[in-house]
Amino acid sequence: MSLLFYRRPDYVAKLPGPMEKSQCQIYVDRTQKHKKSIPPELSFDNILQNKALPPCALQDFMDYLVYVSHDAENLQFWIWLNAYSSRFYALPPSEQALSPPWSAVEGLQSTGNNPSRPPRTAEKSKFGAEIDFEHPSTGPGAAQPLQADNQSFISGITSSTKNVSESVEDANAQVGLKWQSFSIQPFRSEIDRVISHYIAPDSPRELNLSHKTRTVVLHALQHTTHPSAFSLVRELVEDTLRGQSHPNFVRWSICNGNKPKVVFVRNLGIAHVVLGILLAVILILSRASRWWRLFCFPLLFLGFSTGVAAYKGLCLVIHTGHSRNLRPWEQFGSSATLDSFDTDNEAGISKDDIYSMSNLSGSGKRGISMDTFGTGNSYNHEPWVADYEKKPLLQKLYPKNIWIQDETIRLLQDRIVCQSHLWSLLASVPLTVAIVVVPRVAVV
Repeated sequence: MSLLFYRRPDYVAKLPGPMEKSQCQIYVDRTQKHKKSIPPELSFDNILQNKALPPCALQDFMDYLVYVSHDAENLQFWIWLNAYSSRFYALPPSEQALSPPWSAVEGLQSTGNNPSRPPRTAEKSKFGAEIDFEHPSTGPGAAQPLQADNQSFISGITSSTKNVSESVEDANAQVGLKWQSFSIQPFRSEIDRVISHYIAPDSPRELNLSHKTRTVVLHALQHTTHPSAFSLVRELVEDTLRGQSHPNFVRWSICNGNKPKVVFVRNLGIAHVVLGILLAVILILSRASRWWRLFCFPLLFLGFSTGVAAYKGLCLVIHTGHSRNLRPWEQFGSSATLDSFDTDNEAGISKDDIYSMSNLSGSGKRGISMDTFGTGNSYNHEPWVADYEKKPLLQKLYPKNIWIQDETIRLLQDRIVCQSHLWSLLASVPLTVAIVVVPRVAVV
């Protein structure tokens, strides 16, 4: 990565409409451009395996998807599917035989389509990682079994106002599936819970699927509880997480300031540049020696350096301690939410300041975002938003900070700060030389 020309990963905007293969292919193509901007230590697989430290840990990724990107259901479903696959293949062969594998071709043919791709039991994903539906626990990002028994992996929290079976029946009826699923198959009750939480229309954590994709998946799940029944959804979710959510999360994690702080620092940098130029004009019009004009350089250098760093989402003062402003959900624990973010400006996404580590539970989870089943990911009902709006502006500009634990993030920030200093020198030195050599202008 070039020191002078290093760039954070470009912001990847969400494409309109439901997840489709053609749209996800755009994410895949864009991801190739981010390889040089995202170090291996912050790769998607490392974050999913929780090998990165805050602010790039798995919980931080989930928080970003809940409070900023507003599509946490993708990661929640992904984590469940990896754990479910591991538990399914830990079953005795006699129980696995009750749920035979399902191919994408079989599902599409059964819904009136004519696909060209062969059945897949193991294939290479667009990102180079092999997805083995026979032994999924060996793939990247695969989760270990979370329970030893063969019962459903179901959280005790439930929020659906509908009965699970009614929700499944309604979802099947909407796509023209009338007959009942095979109840003797392993994990059938859990699959019904997944349908009612992620697949069915208007479910608490509904995935952004097209009607065609939902029909294929529901048809497959009526026949089998084999993990391969989710192959089509898994591919779409993986493409979205890797190609859109992950680069945006890394870009956002590099920033160390919240929105009020970054806006303030940007304006402060512009003010220093304006003061430097104003001082130069005054000295040129005065009878003072031209060498006094060199005092313009500190103002210009500080202004350009501060402005460039703030444009990248960094505050130079906060960076001296390798710290970052604290985010709202970190302060308020499980009750922390944010009503809205400007996701086009990740440098200013965080809106709050004070944080107490005691709000974290012993498991490191905040709220229910890491639970497979539960309420939706909406947080508009949380009371802290109104409290934040009442805070004085000064408290928003000077929040408390927390040390950045991940060394890779610290190195990237160091690189950006050095880059801002270099660009500042390239701008300040020629401008200062020009100011010095300008002839004195006599004021009549």
